[in-house]
Amino acid sequence: METQLLDVFRTVARLGSITAAARRLRFTQSAVSRQVAALEAEVGARLLDRLPRGIALTEQGRALLPYAEAVLDRVAAARQAVGDLEALDAGRLRVGAFATAVAALVPRALATFRDEFPGVALSLVEGMSPRLLERLVAGDADVAVVSSAPAGPPDSDRFELHHLLDERMLVAVPRGHRLARRRTVRLTELADESFIANSPRAEETLLGDSAAAGFRPRIDIVVGEWTGKLGCVAAGLGVTLVPVLAARGAPADITLLRLHPDDVPVRKVYAATVAGRTRSPAVERFLSCLTEAAGAFV
Repeated sequence: METQLLDVFRTVARLGSITAAARRLRFTQSAVSRQVAALEAEVGARLLDRLPRGIALTEQGRALLPYAEAVLDRVAAARQAVGDLEALDAGRLRVGAFATAVAALVPRALATFRDEFPGVALSLVEGMSPRLLERLVAGDADVAVVSSAPAGPPDSDRFELHHLLDERMLVAVPRGHRLARRRTVRLTELADESFIANSPRAEETLLGDSAAAGFRPRIDIVVGEWTGKLGCVAAGLGVTLVPVLAARGAPADITLLRLHPDDVPVRKVYAATVAGRTRSPAVERFLSCLTEAAGAFV
């Protein structure tokens, strides 16, 4: 049953006149009459009595009218819901991000998005990049900010990858460190230093590529969170690598030095979505917000 037939029938019933309905709908009277007749043929009953002055609903017409109104109201609500999503007046955006991306990059992008589209519900989950990609595939996230693994970027056959930036590595040292006045250092100059990392195995840390290339750091202190790592550095217990995205949270009593690019390769940061899935208007706009926010870290 076509909704237009129901709309014509409802308009005729409300106005009590085929002529008035034709004027309201901007149809000819004959077009309105034909559509009412088509609806009558479809339901198998006369719906209107044509009177010298206007029309009157038959019993069958009175029985159909509330259902026609309900159907048309639901269709209008459905169109409004889709329209709200397209206009970003409603909907949701579920974001996943690895830890250092949550330090500044993702919050900046989310703040820009929320200011522009306050009607969209936002959520953010922090996690390791492999787990975030699993959430994407499971439908538990709409977009994930992830970093490249030593083996390379995520599978481009499964994910659409939007490159955001190449993240450089810095070295955090105490303010009074012998190298604190330098701008750039080499790993070989830190060979005798105690490194603070999130794993006793160098291969599982930000030093993984360097360890594979032959640099063997001495890891005496294992700390998972950045606040703990930087606190240990400030206390003079060692040094640690800091990605550029996490540098904003560095306390004033440590110094951040550039690490020579030949020692630790840059880490590529991507916004990932699932390949083959239509991105919502919210995701499309958030990708733009991420790109804009990433410009501050290049």
